[in-house]
Parts: sequence; C-alpha cells; structure tokens
Amino acid sequence: MSSGMFDEFIKIAQKLNDIDVIPLLMGSVGLEVITGESWNAEDIDIHVPGDKRGWEVPPELSIHNWMGIVTLMNFMGYRLIDLHEHEFSKGGLSVEFGIIDTLPTFAGVQLKDLEMQQLGSVKYYLLNHEQYLCVYEASSKDSYRADQNNHKDLRKIDFLKKTGSKD
Repeated sequence: MSSGMFDEFIKIAQKLNDIDVIPLLMGSVGLEVITGESWNAEDIDIHVPGDKRGWEVPPELSIHNWMGIVTLMNFMGYRLIDLHEHEFSKGGLSVEFGIIDTLPTFAGVQLKDLEMQQLGSVKYYLLNHEQYLCVYEASSKDSYRADQNNHKDLRKIDFLKKTGSKD
C-alpha cells in the first residue's frame, strides 16, 4: 500500500482544511485505503469544490479558491506543472486536483452521500466501495482516460465487483 502517499495526502488535506476546503481522496491511493490492496498508485488525486461544468470552464476558473490552493501547494514545495490537469509536482510526486462537483453527472455519485472521515484534526472525504465502482465504471467509458491508463481501471472494476460491498 502507498502509505507514504496517504500520509502526504493528509498533510495536504490539513492545509486545505486551513482554507476551509474538505477534500475528497480519489484514485488508487483512496482505493488502497478502502480495500487494503496495493494498486501501485502513481500520483495523489484530490477532488475539491469547483464548477460542476468541469472541462467546459477555463482551468484557472474551474476550481473554487484555485489561487489559495496554488499558494498552499507552493508553500509545501510543490510547483504547478500542468494548469489544464491542475497537476503539481515535488520530488517526483505528482498531485492532481479534480472537481468534486462533477461526480453526480460523471458517475452518479451524489455529494450528500459522501462520508466524511477524520484523522486527528484533519477532515476529508473518501468514497465507499459502491461509489468507487461507479467512478471506475464511468471512467472506463471515457476514451481519454482509457487511453491514458491502459485500461487498468478494468482490473479495479473486476476486483470491486468480485469483492462486493464491505460497507
């Protein structure tokens, strides 16, 4: 499991909490947390509040309080390397920000159904088993993502279907 990446997410989440943002841990790191399985996470995917139109909005305007996020990421030693992907890098670690408000339209995951987690004083959201399945099934239908990820989402879907809900 990528516990180092989860630890780094918690550090970032703490700083986000300081600017009144409660992030959602997405991607392989979050999936590792709920399944206890290693998914060979390559980056940290964090969703934060933004414009529900997603890609239709210019990248510098699509995430709420974007300049605050850039400032805190710079303070933590990260540098913005791709504005369109909202991607930051530090020492070979990539952190990408997405928009939590696109989940209902993209994957049918309702924001009111997200469960808040707390580790010490840090608050964040984490998808449950069924929500991850919805997200990966929606992602597998996205040709851009499928091409970028060599269809590795299909392995995750298969795993989630075989293991069923653990909630």
